[in-house]
Order: sequence, then structure tokens, then C-alpha cells
Amino acid sequence: MDRLDNTIRPYAWGSPTAIPHLLGVEPTAEPQAEMWMGAHPGAPSRTERGTLVEAIDADPEAELGKAAVAKFGPHLPFLLKILAAGAPLSLQVHPDLEQAKEGYADEERRGIPVDAPHRNYKDANHKPELICALTEFDGLCGFRDPARAADLLDGLGVATLKPYVDLLHAQPEDAALREVLTAILTADPEEMARTVAEAADACARLGGDYTPYAEIAQHYPGDPGVIAAMLLNHVRLQPGEALFLGAGIPHAYLNGLGVEIMANSDNVLRCGLTPKHVDVPELLRIVRFEAGDPGVLRPESSPAGEEVYETPIDEFRLSRYVLPEGGPARDLTRDTPQILLCTAGSVRAAEYRLNPGQSVFVPAGETAEISGTGTLFRATVIV
Repeated sequence: MDRLDNTIRPYAWGSPTAIPHLLGVEPTAEPQAEMWMGAHPGAPSRTERGTLVEAIDADPEAELGKAAVAKFGPHLPFLLKILAAGAPLSLQVHPDLEQAKEGYADEERRGIPVDAPHRNYKDANHKPELICALTEFDGLCGFRDPARAADLLDGLGVATLKPYVDLLHAQPEDAALREVLTAILTADPEEMARTVAEAADACARLGGDYTPYAEIAQHYPGDPGVIAAMLLNHVRLQPGEALFLGAGIPHAYLNGLGVEIMANSDNVLRCGLTPKHVDVPELLRIVRFEAGDPGVLRPESSPAGEEVYETPIDEFRLSRYVLPEGGPARDLTRDTPQILLCTAGSVRAAEYRLNPGQSVFVPAGETAEISGTGTLFRATVIV
């Protein structure tokens, strides 16, 4: 078992206080957006044996287990994060596995450098993800029913939004959503900026259901993503609740602290709320134009005290243990790799005492007994 020393990424949208508060350290006044736990080459966790990438590369089967290597290859297939949003993240979607392989191969064939700002596919993997709230957490997830989206836009009283309202009422669901999103993202930038400004003023004046969009517009004035965001479901998670975000589902995190886990990929297609590249044709190829409930997840409890967040993919499995004072020790030994993360209280994992924000990597098959009082998240895979 290895204690992990993890990198904190200072993205501009990060909260300057949430991660320091969790860790019990003084804020630096700089944004602290994500703490990465895992073996992603961009910021691998460090151990006494070198980086986690180096430790796994030295003997993949010993670290990951034969079954995991056979199924996923000689790499840790997930990345665990603490995410602290102090401002909205970009409105985005992720490709499925086949789309990622095709897109990556195409951009490689065309000789687009991996670090080029207009590159869409940094790797050939998909990026399903799960976010579990540690605090109240606001986000956008999936399309609203077109009629509800039309009512929301119509209620602003902005004349230049009327064509979108009419389209949402007149077309079948998938065609309506596709046509309106396309129109928003391809509109004349100056005209759209004026529309966004007028819509933002109306959102601020009306409040209520419009409040999230007024706040988004404060961070991204004139961005067409402000209007695109109003096509999506607004979700407010309570601590312990989660969202699973599969391929093609447009989403954005707005505010809050959470534990995030994802397949080990960096493939993102952006729709707006960003100064970065927006590839509209490729985006429209990836987005699933389906309205529906965002599907808030609550964990399923087992007799052993493990609360599991069920998802339809195998690259990761996230669960948590809420350990009461004086409760029994629990054996978490598995034949798959694990990362254990404490988010509250004080938990002992083998010889390590974990306080909030601290984590360990447990190689496949290594004894992993936990005790103490607090909350521990467990990340592993399904083989």
C-alpha cells in the first residue's frame, strides 16, 4: 500500500478555498480546481517508489492484477479527483469508445499535434464519468424536454430568441434540439453577444429558475453557451448524491465540491462557456440529442457497509464507507487495484492514518483493512 502525494491543478474556474478547507490548510488565494489521484501521465500521483505510473509499469500484473491487465491493458483504467468548482466549467460532451478511436486515428493521420489547441482527441479512449457531491453541488446535465426549454427561453421576453422557441415547439424532439443547438453555435458572434446580454439581464431580473443562467452569464458575458445552457437540465445535488455522465451527454459543473471518477482519458468536445476551441461539426456528431431526466444517483448499501454508486461501465467502480465511532474494522481486500480517499474524519488504512483529502493506492490482492471514524471513498474496477 502506498500513500499518495497528489497534484492540485490550478484551473481558472477552481475555488480558491474549497480544497484547502478540506485539507485543513491555508488558502493561497489562487484557484485550486482539481486534485488528481491516479496514473494519468499529465499529473501522476507520487509514491515512495516513484510516480504511480512508474510503480505500475515496473510490474503491471502485481499492481493491477492479472484480470484487470487482461481486460484493460497494463495501465490503471480510471482517474480519481477531488473537484472544486468556483465558477462554471465549459459546457461539454465526451465521445464513446468507437468515436474516440476514430477521432484519434483521424487526427493522428492528419498530423495534428496532440497539444494543438484545435485538437479534439488527445487519446483513443472514452471518458464516462461520475461526480459525487461532498457539498451542495450545482450542475447541468442532459437536455430538457424541448417544450420546457422553449417555455424557459420564451419567458425571457427576448425577441431574438423567438426563432429558437418556435423551432423547439415545431420539430420532433431530436431534430428540434439539434437545429436549435446548431443555430446557437453558428450564429453571428456580434448578434449572439447582444442576445446573450439581453437574456442575462432578463435572467437577473426574473430570478428563480433563471438564477443559474444569470450567474453563468456573469462569468461568460456574450458567450453563446449561456443560451445553450438553458436547453439543459439544472441539477442541484445534495452531499452523497451523484450524477453519471455517459457518452454524448452535454453537461457542465457550476459550483461545489465533489469526488469525481472517470475513465483515464482527456477527450472533450466543447459547446461553449469557454475561450477554447469549439469544433461545431464534430460536436454535433458526438452529442446525443435526447431529452430526459438527469438521473440523480444515490448509493446502494450492502450488508458489509459499502455504499456503491452503480454505473453501466467497468473502467471504474466508486463506493463509500461511512464509519461510525466505535464501529468494526472492515476488510477491503480485492483482486483489483484500489485508491482509498478519506473525505471526513480520520480513517486508518493498514499502517496509514488518513485525514480529509489524503489517499492511498492499494495493489491488487494486498490486504486492506480500514477502521476509524469518518468517510472513505473507494475507487476500483470491475473485471
